[in-house]
Amino acid sequence: MDAKLLIDGIVQQTTILLAQVSTAAGVRAPLAHVADQVFIELAREIEAQGVRRKVAADMFGLALRTYQKRVQRLTGGPPSRHRTLWEAVYEFLSHKQRVTRAEVNQRFRYEPAEHVGAVLSDLVQQGMAFATGHGQATVYRIVESEDRAALLADGTDDALTDMVWLHVYRHGPLRRSELESAFTVGERRLTAAVDVLSQRGRLRAQLERDPILAADTFEVQVGDKQGWEAAVFDHFSTVATALASKLRIGPRSSHNDRVGGSTHSFDVYAGHPMEDEVYDLLRTVRQQVDALWERVSRHNRAHPVHDDRKVKVSFYFGQTVSDAAEDAAGRGGEHDTQE
Repeated sequence: MDAKLLIDGIVQQTTILLAQVSTAAGVRAPLAHVADQVFIELAREIEAQGVRRKVAADMFGLALRTYQKRVQRLTGGPPSRHRTLWEAVYEFLSHKQRVTRAEVNQRFRYEPAEHVGAVLSDLVQQGMAFATGHGQATVYRIVESEDRAALLADGTDDALTDMVWLHVYRHGPLRRSELESAFTVGERRLTAAVDVLSQRGRLRAQLERDPILAADTFEVQVGDKQGWEAAVFDHFSTVATALASKLRIGPRSSHNDRVGGSTHSFDVYAGHPMEDEVYDLLRTVRQQVDALWERVSRHNRAHPVHDDRKVKVSFYFGQTVSDAAEDAAGRGGEHDTQE
């Protein structure tokens, strides 16, 4: 297996996804922490696989002492939020009815002028602010400040609640202290999320000093706007987990595999005799899976078993459509892959 070739491809696709998420809805999410986060998470996982720290350091191209210092620096305390210049300029404009370019430059006088100008231009181009006038007398005003400001938060409480629900479902039963390690959002917000989930019957908790939390199910209905973050992460993490499990098994596949997946691409066109059948594939598969999921859920509610006996089977599916202009690199015709 050419591990480096595979890693390079995965990194490229992951960065494309991160770029899309970081600019979703016109918001410029902070990315300054990404390199450090990738390093520490990768280092932890490599060492968890039984790799000695000296070998792990060599895998990163670092001397052991340098590697150890970097790990200690990044795990020495809670991570900072890394507020970006984009967010700071947006917030400054949001707190005033009108702001001149001269006032913006004065407020951010220690930042490179070209960076500040780029942020202002981006805000205007994204429709998040409008500008009138010229030069230093240009006046800026935020558009839909209340709605847009909500998008700049670290995450709404609803989003956090759904992410906590998903985490407990995927990794539970787990102790409350373990949950605190996974979500560095502050005790107040995390407690509120756990309380809401408990009140809604989505979490089960043993009442003790460090309660054990468990979730029997996780569900985001088709069309629901709430839970979008958790649903996207659930799909991505399920695919990644399945691929990692397959790699541990080895580079082989068979029709009877319980771990793995397949990808099929179809080339169709307007008027193709099977065009509708291909486009309806996601809908029909979703209907079949939803029906089976409902039957399994009803049976489990009527015949509950202890968490230790449960085997979690995750089935992921989806589809995307791209035309010739979007696929300039070329597809090379229909194909299917199985892993």
